[in-house]
Amino acid sequence: MSDETSKGVVGFIGIGTMGREMAINLAKAGHRVKAYDVRREAVDALAPFGIDAAASIADASTAADAVVTMLPDTPDVEAVVHGDGGLLAHPPAGRLVIDMSTIAPGAVRRMSADLARIGVAFLDAPVSGGPIGARNAALSIMAGGDAAAFEKARRFFSAMGTTITHVGESGSGQAVKLCNQLICGINLQAICEALALGRAAGVDLPRLREVLMGGSAASWMLDKLGPQMIEGDASAGFRIDLMLKDLRLVAQQAAETNVPLPATSLVTTQYLDARAHGEGSNGNQALFRVYDRMSGQAPA
Repeated sequence: MSDETSKGVVGFIGIGTMGREMAINLAKAGHRVKAYDVRREAVDALAPFGIDAAASIADASTAADAVVTMLPDTPDVEAVVHGDGGLLAHPPAGRLVIDMSTIAPGAVRRMSADLARIGVAFLDAPVSGGPIGARNAALSIMAGGDAAAFEKARRFFSAMGTTITHVGESGSGQAVKLCNQLICGINLQAICEALALGRAAGVDLPRLREVLMGGSAASWMLDKLGPQMIEGDASAGFRIDLMLKDLRLVAQQAAETNVPLPATSLVTTQYLDARAHGEGSNGNQALFRVYDRMSGQAPA
């Protein structure tokens, strides 16, 4: 049996909207999963899928071939690695840690160096595809770090995603993800502007979207989120607050590398407006409500 298809033991840390689906897909693929989250109820809910509950980070990690983390922000991952009872003190038996969160590239390189000193490989492997991609095991996974460690991780990646790419050295996965989020944010803003303009001109918005999807303006965002924007459905998928966190990381990376990003700066102000109006826990498509307010053309 090849290493790519063999089954292993995974310690999974972070059972949120994305992590839940990813852990379930690892279990469905035949891997033994032991999960930990600060919210015990989130882990207990995975019992029907054959996922064991871990009492601590150490409990999830010690016997694992690999530990996967899927957490909200950089400090959360740093706490799992460096904190009391964390991975530096309790490394996985397989000497492999895979962080699939979206965090700062600089923090990745620091954690990678710290773990390397105790013989543990660290891959930064953020994902794209959102909750739908996570549920369908169809995520795009962009991994940075040691090439040999990437090959060891491939059997786990294949249970969660369909596009799996080693993009370079430590921190490269996060750099690619930040480029992805930059494009997503600007694309969503462009869709908002087009819908606002079409609405003001009296155009039927579902028909407008249908036409745009048939031409060069077509995009994943227009396909998946366009209907929700038109219908006023702000239900959470990928939340406004999380996109703002990602845009903050984009701005930090741009400042460190001296790259001007004027369009990203503009869309960030729109996301800040959305959060200021109580939209932070709503899905990305709630950005359209900013244009409702600015244009004064919100539906009655």
